[in-house]
Amino acid sequence: MLPLDSRQRSLVWELTKRDVLGRYRGASFGVLWSLISPFLMLMVYTLAFGFILKSRWPGTSGSTQDFALILFAGLSVHGFFAECLTRAPQLILSNVNYVKRVVFPLQMLSWSMMFSAAFHLFMNLLVLLLLKWVWHAEIHWTIVFLPLVMLPMLGLAVAVSWLVSALAVYFRDVGQFVGVLAAAMLFLSSAIVPVESVPESYRWVFYLNPLTLIIDQVREVVIWGRTPDWSALLMYGAGVLLFAAGSYQVFNRLRRGFADVL
Repeated sequence: MLPLDSRQRSLVWELTKRDVLGRYRGASFGVLWSLISPFLMLMVYTLAFGFILKSRWPGTSGSTQDFALILFAGLSVHGFFAECLTRAPQLILSNVNYVKRVVFPLQMLSWSMMFSAAFHLFMNLLVLLLLKWVWHAEIHWTIVFLPLVMLPMLGLAVAVSWLVSALAVYFRDVGQFVGVLAAAMLFLSSAIVPVESVPESYRWVFYLNPLTLIIDQVREVVIWGRTPDWSALLMYGAGVLLFAAGSYQVFNRLRRGFADVL
């Protein structure tokens, strides 16, 4: 991942702020919806899965509260990545005026989009921690590892955005495909399905999903109070760096023709 200089950091900050505030412009509660929405989501998940479907997570106490927290942790991680993935195809297409400016660093659009999604992820995790304290009267000290657990996923979101946004300029069908892919990544990850409950012959599909490891490690440090699997995260991070380097090279090669296509 490329380091950002002071001018680029300032640009990313302004783009991110505009994106976050623009989403709530005109709403009576404004940015407070970033906290209200997770609460409403959690209520829906608890009602649907906990009370109606009577779902329980293996290895837990079997309470509805435990299941709701476990489910919400997984869906929050997926929601972050799905937002980045589904917005990426329009990132360049909806900013044609920036393409025409030779000096504008188009790669910064992916950074600002990622930070905007990360803001909402942070709010979701804040709600998760608050309810963990309310329902269980405890917050595990292992939450200090949460930023390190999420860091590889943040990098992956930027790398995927570079690749998808560049390809979408030339192949508009990419926008249709990523919506299906985002849904598939939800159901083929540990977000709503415990991998242990999946037949062994199909588990490799879940483990290949880049969301599964991060979801599991978020639950480890937030819900169960255990330290993360550092070796797995290290290998994951190394893979993200390699993928990011390749995606950035593809982005730079394809951007030369953006102005002609658009």
